[in-house]
Formats: sequence, C-alpha cells, structure tokens
Amino acid sequence: MSEGTRERIVKAGAAIMHRKGFLGTGLQEVLDEAKAPRGSFYHYFKSKEDFALAVIDYHDMNFSEETRRFLTQESLSPMARLRAFIEWRRDVYTEKGFTCGCPIGNMAQEMGDLSEPLRARLNRFIDDMAAFLHELIQAGQEAGEVRPELDAREIAYFLVGAWQGALMRMKVTKSAVPVDVFLKNAFDMLLVAGHAPV
Repeated sequence: MSEGTRERIVKAGAAIMHRKGFLGTGLQEVLDEAKAPRGSFYHYFKSKEDFALAVIDYHDMNFSEETRRFLTQESLSPMARLRAFIEWRRDVYTEKGFTCGCPIGNMAQEMGDLSEPLRARLNRFIDDMAAFLHELIQAGQEAGEVRPELDAREIAYFLVGAWQGALMRMKVTKSAVPVDVFLKNAFDMLLVAGHAPV
C-alpha cells in the first residue's frame, strides 16, 4: 500500500470528523470516502483514537501553512496581518454557510474529557494557535500599534478562547455577526488609541 493511501484516509477522515465529530464518524464511511481498501485502516492506525491524532496533525499542518502565509506579509503591519487573517477565516465560514466551526475547538469540546492522548494533543494545537497570536501581538507592540502594558502571551490565550466562543455562536446564529463582534472588540482592546492597522 502506498503512503498516498494513508494521506487519503486522513484527509477524508478530517473532513468527515469536522462535520460529524469524533463519535459520529464511522471508519467504513472514511474508507469509502478515501476509496481505500477495507483492511487498510488498521494497517496505518492502531485505533480510532490513533487515527484522530493523525487528523489533528493534519489540521495543525494546514494551520501552520495558513499562518505562515499571513505572518510573512511584510507589506502589512502586524495588526493588519491579524485583521486580514481573521477576516479571511470569517469569509471562509460565510462561504460554508456558517457550518462546522473550528475542527480543533469542536474536538476539544467533544473529547477533551474522554481521551487523555487527544486532550494533550489538542492542548498542544491550542498552544500553536496562541503562539501565532503571541508573535503578532509582540510585533505590534514593537511597532507601536499594540498597547505596551499588555501581557502578549496572556492576551494571545484570551483571544484564542474568545475566538472559539465566537465560532460557537456563529454556528448557532448562522451569522458572521459573532466573528465581527470578536474582531471589533479584539482590536479595541489591543490597539494603541488612534492607531489603526495598515
């Protein structure tokens, strides 16, 4: 079996798990979607939990690629990069009809108390999200955009939590309004008075 089979299984599983959750995802459904042989799942994965860890790695890799794209936009100020990232995610969710939300936030709510390996891996992913925000906030402080008295690391974790809450409300309101409220208040809190991101 080729490595491509494993990648297809993970990609198919990530999409189905995003829609249906860990418990709602059937392994046969994943194999059918991936067009993979019936016996191939346990060739690559010891268990469904092991498979979910690979799905989290897949999302983490995609998140890293997405964040690098925004972090390296040197034509924009740090806070303009952050605003561009949030607005891009809002537009993605809008195109999808405000369904699904964040795959990591969903899985953390579903499995955080049920599986120690998944809890630990999800926590590392959240650390990665916070590290992205931390880097932008620190750069914003150095550029004079962000209030210097703020603890950049603490605010990064606060924003991750607020973002996940906004996505939860987005799913139930079927509206971008919660994300827009997050965007407005995040920047009201972060920015030095009168300093708009460019």
